Amino acid sequence: MKDCKYPSLSSKLDEIWKKAYDEGRFHLLDGILYHRTKHTCVMALTDRTLINTILHEGHDSVAAGHLSEDRTLERVKTCSWWTNWKKDVAEYCQTCDRCQKANRATGKKFGMMIQIQEPKSPWEIVHMDWVTALPPGGERTMDTAIVIWNKAISHKGLFQSIISDRDPRFTSVLWTNLHNLFGTKLSFSTTYHSKTDGLAERMIQALEDMIRTFCAYGLEFKDSDDFVHYWCTLMPALKLAYKTSIHSTTGKTPAMLENGWNPRLPYDTLKRT
Repeated sequence: MKDCKYPSLSSKLDEIWKKAYDEGRFHLLDGILYHRTKHTCVMALTDRTLINTILHEGHDSVAAGHLSEDRTLERVKTCSWWTNWKKDVAEYCQTCDRCQKANRATGKKFGMMIQIQEPKSPWEIVHMDWVTALPPGGERTMDTAIVIWNKAISHKGLFQSIISDRDPRFTSVLWTNLHNLFGTKLSFSTTYHSKTDGLAERMIQALEDMIRTFCAYGLEFKDSDDFVHYWCTLMPALKLAYKTSIHSTTGKTPAMLENGWNPRLPYDTLKRT
């Protein structure tokens, strides 16, 4: 549409659409109107029902994780554009009932910064911490070492170093001997200075916030189809939501930094509707 301007059409558009039209932002392909920028080319929406679907899937779904306004903005802009879309996303997140009930204050605490060695490759240095005050996740109980092997080492390989607090699980003879065998260095936070392991604590806080948001009324979550999910069954999807959300410190998703690409999500199917 950039190469064939229609003055009569341009005069009938509201100011935002007219500006985008005059700048050659629109592209018509197979009957679908796209809005393009320097880095993106996404659907241009006018149907309010579809816009509401985009907002729901980009914020409310388990794979989206009820994350912050900024992260929802980053997710939405990958597949759609409409007039005042940033304002709509902000209002949607700020008026989300589950978020208002579950979110905690996130003001920064001042203190001394402790320098942590910078890893040279993914999974070289791993931060670990335990989540407490949650009920057991199902009937099975597994030793820490088995969990770490099944969920991490078998997929990512042996770690060079593990940073953790002084929880008895991380100081046991079995745990210590196992990592001596693996050649993994165990580093512990100083007593009464657990914030040394702040990276793990911050991620756990984010996951706890997501669990609380979905299960604010109990330990179970009922989806839009009335299926009931126990809190632990949500973890794979919430992990995916965390890994595919933009982080303010890096400007990229954890999945992109680790793998060089972002996984395809249920949300992405809306790009072709």
